[in-house]
Amino acid sequence: MSRLRGACVAACLLLAGCVTVPNGKGVAIGELSTAAEGAAIAAQQAREQRLQALPTLAFSGRVALSNGRNGGSGRIEWQQSGDRYAVTLSAPVSRQSWRLTGDAASARIEGIEGGPRSDSDVVRLLREATGLDIPVGALAAWAGGARADAAAFGPARMEFTADGQLARIEQDGWTVDYLGWREARPGDGGPPLQLPDRINAARGEARVRLAIDAWSWAPEAP
Repeated sequence: MSRLRGACVAACLLLAGCVTVPNGKGVAIGELSTAAEGAAIAAQQAREQRLQALPTLAFSGRVALSNGRNGGSGRIEWQQSGDRYAVTLSAPVSRQSWRLTGDAASARIEGIEGGPRSDSDVVRLLREATGLDIPVGALAAWAGGARADAAAFGPARMEFTADGQLARIEQDGWTVDYLGWREARPGDGGPPLQLPDRINAARGEARVRLAIDAWSWAPEAP
């Protein structure tokens, strides 16, 4: 894993060039008019309901991770089906990769120095294996522009732009900024769905930056 981190530094700088800092912090719900607040909340709830109804949610793109001292970046493939997830992170320069699989009760990481490791706590597993703080349990929801499960991660505070677009989610100590959106068609018979394509998440020194190239809804081949 140490080799993976080192090989990713250059790629991290490239990714930093394509993920920009937002110009503003958005408009908090309490600062919107009553009508605008209602419309923003309704649109957010509709997005979350549609995402929850999808049997599989997957994305691919680029990710940069850091903890204030160490970091790395590369390609990311993420598939979420209910509580089950499969995440692959690869560093093109070193041609190394690791794969994380699990659910709400257990997690396993492969491809790291010293062989595969497992733990019931995925955040602890990743911290011990990579030295990085990655909010796996909530990240799939945040990546889709939705709040994570309040029972597991606590209540969320949202901020919106003046036109009602989601700009920020604060939850479980993390601040998630939405820097770009794209139109997608999940194939569920509904209208086009706006999904994020640029996301910055931070808690303390921990940073996760996503540049999402594509969304999909087809389950991974066995």
